[in-house]
Amino acid sequence: MSGLSERMPHVLQFPGALGTGMIVRLGRNATSTAPQLSGLHADIAVLINEYESVLSRFRDDSLLTAMGRAPHGGTFDFPDWTAGLFDLYDALCDATDGAIDPCIGEDLIRLGYDAQYSFTLEADATARLGAVHGRPTWRDDVKRVGQHGTTLITRRAVHLDVGACGKGYLVDLIAELISTPELLIDAGGDLRIRSVQPVTIALEDPDNTANAIGTASLTTGSFCASAPSRRHWQASGQLALHHLLNAIDGQPVCDVAATWVALDRASANYPTALADGLATALFVAEPDALAARFPFACALLRPDRTAVVSRNFPGQLFIRR
Repeated sequence: MSGLSERMPHVLQFPGALGTGMIVRLGRNATSTAPQLSGLHADIAVLINEYESVLSRFRDDSLLTAMGRAPHGGTFDFPDWTAGLFDLYDALCDATDGAIDPCIGEDLIRLGYDAQYSFTLEADATARLGAVHGRPTWRDDVKRVGQHGTTLITRRAVHLDVGACGKGYLVDLIAELISTPELLIDAGGDLRIRSVQPVTIALEDPDNTANAIGTASLTTGSFCASAPSRRHWQASGQLALHHLLNAIDGQPVCDVAATWVALDRASANYPTALADGLATALFVAEPDALAARFPFACALLRPDRTAVVSRNFPGQLFIRR
């Protein structure tokens, strides 16, 4: 991104947010006195902490962790603000016929991406991964009840991971706190933008994260990317693993290298969460199938360096084989 220091000079930083960190940039017209900015920073920090205390599977005291520790299941009351996130998982699970499923947390744990970051493959992991081997699923093992559908009922331990949409959802919740005309929230590459002038975004090359493989430009809306390049590990000596799994078989996806999704603000109540979820869904579903259900533009890179770019994608790729 370029030219932001002058256009959006007020910067609020949250280095530990969701494990990747978050930066909030505000334009010159923003409320800019030190006490006001400090107050806004404090409000966002409180929201981040509440969010993680509910939805982080890496926190020992979170509600998600409690669900995973209940061998016979139970009734778990989530805050009303989680309703939109659960609605989105309903929609993505349906659109991908179960290939996107927050119950994939159990597979990630078996593969070594656990709360301790052990990156150690469980001995029986390959025989127990995925819905095909009886792992709990969002559609069959989690019942949503209550006025907003935010009370979850389970009958056995369920390990949820909301990473497909969760970062983007937090970005959208933070954006609701800020009414300034110009804003950019960057949560590890998941962007929410309100800008008078276009913001130029570098598209990271998954084969070399120090390089860009293209650029995109956005004025208002959300832009999210997904790739295994920054979250991968070796298990059992030679087995290469990453966090982007097909929830049906629990296996890391190997035929997509990177995805980028752009979404207009008016296209969804939580545009960054949807863009975040779709960037993951493109690893397990064809773009045309998702486009029939959701309004978005995208680019997709294959491991052989061929690309699929939708008609309205606000950027271009410069592919070097």
